[in-house]
Amino acid sequence: MGSMQQLYITSERLKSLKKNPKELELVGRICNCAIAIGDDDLIMIEGHDAYGEFTAKNVIFAYGRGFEMKIALTLCHDDSYFESIDLEQLLGNERQISRVKSRIIGENGRAKTYMETVSGAKISVYGNTVSFIGSSLQINEAQTAVNTLIEGGTHKLAYLKMEAAHRKNKAAQLNIPS
Repeated sequence: MGSMQQLYITSERLKSLKKNPKELELVGRICNCAIAIGDDDLIMIEGHDAYGEFTAKNVIFAYGRGFEMKIALTLCHDDSYFESIDLEQLLGNERQISRVKSRIIGENGRAKTYMETVSGAKISVYGNTVSFIGSSLQINEAQTAVNTLIEGGTHKLAYLKMEAAHRKNKAAQLNIPS
């Protein structure tokens, strides 16, 4: 066995994991790890190799940041990454955090859905964080829009910047000079 990874997630998400032990078993099977929740609510991950442990920890951490397990499990693919923006660190006060979270989600979730559709990244607004799962280019595009909103830019400006980044990335993938 390799070393052991330990991880805390919010009590709300931990309760959800305890209710669905099959989800932890699935992560363990896919990542070739033994995963257990200790008496102190610490999640222990022990694998046969460091990569499996690292991947399992990433998956569970992403789940802890509000992603559904199905989406968190996409982190098992080599081209899938997790990024998170700590709004508390950037904005400090609760009113600003709440306002920015509302702007990122948008009315009836429309802003978040649009950013996910254009960028291809998955976005989770949970607690004081905004997290992303996707390829590095997808995350970059989604973060472009989210950062514009965090900085106080309009939704229109956020979308324009994201769409420009999307076109540039598409052109680069097709080897078209931009």
